[in-house]
Amino acid sequence: MPNPTPNKRTSPGHARRRSDTRFLALSVALAVAAAGATTYAFTAGADEPHGRDIELAVDGGTAVVDTATLAVRARTRDGRDLTLSDASGTDLGKPGPVTRTGTGRARWSYPERGIDVSARTDHGRLSLSMKAHRDTSLSWPVTGTDATASALQLPRGEGLDIPVKDAFWTKGKGALAGSTVDMSEGLTLPLWGYSLGRRAGVSYLTPTDIGTNLGFTAADGQLRTTAEHTFDRGEGTRDYTVTFALTDGNAVAPAADYRSYLDERGQLGSLKRKIAENPATGKLLGAFHAYTWGAARTADGVEQLRKLGVDRMWLGYDAGPGPMDKAAVSAARKAGYLVGPYDSFANGQDPEKADSPTSAWPGTVYPDFCVRDAAGKPVTGFGGRGCYLSSRAFERAEPRRHHLADRTRSMVANGADSYFLDVDATGELFRDHGKGHRMTKAEDRTNRLARMKRIAKHGKEGLVLGSETAQAWANKVLAFDHGAGTPVADGLWKLQKDREKWGGYYPDEAPGIFFKPVDLPADLAKAMYDPRYRVPLYETALHGSLVNAERWELSYEKLPRQKRDRALLAMLYNTPLNYVLDGPSLKKHGTELAALQKYFAPLHKAAGTEPLTSYRRLTADNTVQRTVFGGGTLTVTANFGTKAYDGLPGGCVDARLKGDDEPRRLCPAGPRKS
Repeated sequence: MPNPTPNKRTSPGHARRRSDTRFLALSVALAVAAAGATTYAFTAGADEPHGRDIELAVDGGTAVVDTATLAVRARTRDGRDLTLSDASGTDLGKPGPVTRTGTGRARWSYPERGIDVSARTDHGRLSLSMKAHRDTSLSWPVTGTDATASALQLPRGEGLDIPVKDAFWTKGKGALAGSTVDMSEGLTLPLWGYSLGRRAGVSYLTPTDIGTNLGFTAADGQLRTTAEHTFDRGEGTRDYTVTFALTDGNAVAPAADYRSYLDERGQLGSLKRKIAENPATGKLLGAFHAYTWGAARTADGVEQLRKLGVDRMWLGYDAGPGPMDKAAVSAARKAGYLVGPYDSFANGQDPEKADSPTSAWPGTVYPDFCVRDAAGKPVTGFGGRGCYLSSRAFERAEPRRHHLADRTRSMVANGADSYFLDVDATGELFRDHGKGHRMTKAEDRTNRLARMKRIAKHGKEGLVLGSETAQAWANKVLAFDHGAGTPVADGLWKLQKDREKWGGYYPDEAPGIFFKPVDLPADLAKAMYDPRYRVPLYETALHGSLVNAERWELSYEKLPRQKRDRALLAMLYNTPLNYVLDGPSLKKHGTELAALQKYFAPLHKAAGTEPLTSYRRLTADNTVQRTVFGGGTLTVTANFGTKAYDGLPGGCVDARLKGDDEPRRLCPAGPRKS
């Protein structure tokens, strides 16, 4: 594992030392505003023995950039030399002269490649920005090559911390080597990081994530990563920025760095502000989430939950057949629950043949609004049905035709106070070549944000808005998401296509795809739920901005063998469990649901609006972990092992709210590992 000795550090952030800095209310010690003093060592010149190097002061030391190769190294204040990036994997050609453009700034170019580069100190980070004057590509930075690299941090779903020499990840069934992930689609946060030995690390942020891929190799049995950016005028990706920050090596340090980055730029949302704007959002605090079917989506089903003692829930339902009626919605709101429909603006089908009400649109939306590829052909929609619909086409038509406003109004006519809009906040963006609605992926993202903002403000009171696997760029507009909590491994999609094992879309009142219990293959279970690899990157970056849960087809009861660990992870990360409920499952699992929600509710009500301020692994095997929220508002210790730790039995969690005399203990049901 990455830390052979217990990690007792409580500051997962930059290696920072400043006198003029205001901090987040965190123990992560991340700078928010002032950039602090910087120095610039200008060494370019014919008489200099190392004339191609430039030096910039960063928090924790000095960064050195080799302008001939884009290799980056750092000298830390405690005297360590670290490799932050090897030389570019792309031939850059001879660099032009280096020009100093101010304190802590420099620029140069690669004329043969058609790329201009600027380097600067940004809030204690090294920031390198590039602008290409023609279409080209660049393989850089090349990371994980430092001899002390011990673990890779990757925001797949909630987050993973992967020992770089772990055979399961380098050559086994979980192998990343040889794969590539699109930074704008396949990761929930635009970052990665490495722990470098003890008490050192590096965070890489890519704010220009569109057009950037992260590739994995396992040279000499050690995971390494290389980013590749495609500079493409038509795609709008001629700009590329990467920031480097020295960290203390904590597994969540890259996410803490990103939280600071967002806050510095006013891009970090706040649940407290969202609750102030729409008080109904406060009903998310302490709530579990459930999609309802059959009898569970009736007024009687809601009353059963209330009688079990469940005081907070988010209840969702699909558009048909038989969505929640006014009586059921009224009962839910009276019980203190949020309730809302599932909808999607992404799919269009022939209205005469559409297999879902959400895919049927008026007039000629289908096929006129279809996203079209470079050859002018419609892009086939999900599940091979219809086409994907262009957000630009909708935005251009909306002032006159009100397709989206009319859809939203009809969906909440039953009194629903929440809304779940599928895929809008996730990473699958489109370049559209359709006549009259051409757009880049960045413009698609902008259009989606605009319409999500309108939904959140719909009507007199607004709607509590959620979406699927929300990426960080949507954190200010959403109140919750379903999916970013799940570190999906590729084998999951193949398993889900096996209807015999996974279940299908029948019966209507309890589709097997949601309700049929499944035993995950051992390799999938390890890649997705082994607590030794799991770390709260997403929560470190965005807890207190929105409420994050797992994918809706991976309900708590769907994976029986993972129940115990998933419950412990939910309490450790202060995130709700996600269920699917029909009449029989409500009777079978309702008592357990109520007990878990009763334990969770006061913890989330107290800390759901607070940042995650500390993450530690207390044992060498990473099976005992601790989180702190709000600088001490809530402290949670989870024991994923089988042996007791400091009085905490294996398979149990202790939570202590500020002011508690004794911790609150939960030992959820589920198979124990031997």
